[in-house]
Amino acid sequence: MTTRLDLPTPAPLLSPRAWRVWLLLALLLGVLVPLLNLALPAGHPLHLSDYAVSLVAKIMCYAICALAMDLIWGYAGILSLGHGLFFALGGYVMGMYLMRQIGRDGQYQSDLPDFMVFLDWKALPWHWSLSDSFAATLVLVLAVPGLVAFVFGWFAFRSRIKGVYFSIITQALTYAAMLLFFRNETGLGGNNGFTDFKRILGLPLATPETRMVLFVLTAAVLLGGYLGGRWLVGSKYGRILMAIRDAENRVMFCGYSPLPYKLSIWVISAMLCGVAGALYVPQVGIINPSEMSPANSIEMAIWAAVGGRATLVGPIVGAFLVNGAKSVLTVYAPEFWLYCLGALFIAVTLYLPQGVVGWFMRKGGRS
Repeated sequence: MTTRLDLPTPAPLLSPRAWRVWLLLALLLGVLVPLLNLALPAGHPLHLSDYAVSLVAKIMCYAICALAMDLIWGYAGILSLGHGLFFALGGYVMGMYLMRQIGRDGQYQSDLPDFMVFLDWKALPWHWSLSDSFAATLVLVLAVPGLVAFVFGWFAFRSRIKGVYFSIITQALTYAAMLLFFRNETGLGGNNGFTDFKRILGLPLATPETRMVLFVLTAAVLLGGYLGGRWLVGSKYGRILMAIRDAENRVMFCGYSPLPYKLSIWVISAMLCGVAGALYVPQVGIINPSEMSPANSIEMAIWAAVGGRATLVGPIVGAFLVNGAKSVLTVYAPEFWLYCLGALFIAVTLYLPQGVVGWFMRKGGRS
């Protein structure tokens, strides 16, 4: 007589309460914000200014990066200090398309971007070949960061590089890429990068309607990315990732190879950062090599640590808290911002090791 084995029922994607919060945020970002910005006149007390909309949109792009960081650091135990590279690569791919959209409206009235005319370039370099196609741009926004991440991750994970050594190598990678992009010979704008964008899909970027569409699209990617992350970490794949994080040698003893799991989540995280960069550029209006600076990548880790790793919602909250404080302090006390950021990171490390969201979850008895 055989004994029937009952497998545990898979946990729901979100609890009923979490679904209500998610839907509330979707209505707030997708309906209420556009109404307050577009439907109400500027003098109305409830009017939401264009500055506030652009600030929230920028922070949402950062929150997508924080979500990507949590997938690899919180659930796979891989601390990357080079994710700013993938963010910038997605931004550069979108920036190339936006530069081609300028057409002859540039300062030199040439089919070539202004910086190429200034440097006496006669034709577009080979890597600009698909930059006039929006469909190709969407593919490359995912493919370029994904390919770079795959090649780097294949050699790093195959060599079983981990811990602080992996973090240092990722930081060196993004720093080397930043130095490369600073060179004019790359045909990517040198230290000035790309700016002065005018249109996307033939529509002017400067209009409130276009900016609001980009805002809503960014919110949709953030909320959808959160749901996708919840599904991913709640699956068997996610449980194996957490097992690799906690005891990689035991996972190998059980017959699982960590390489495909670590490599795949690494590539997914990189592509998510690339999407964030592509959404960031048309809303901020500029992309240059400074986005690849190691400090930007370190800030992504700080957002995840402040909000709470391995929670998914924590890094999103951390991105809003840190960047909201940065927006205020850089206006009223810019010389103290970096000291405040360092003090915040130290305080969280010492007193809130599970982050702000982790602390609230523990206080609520759910940790």
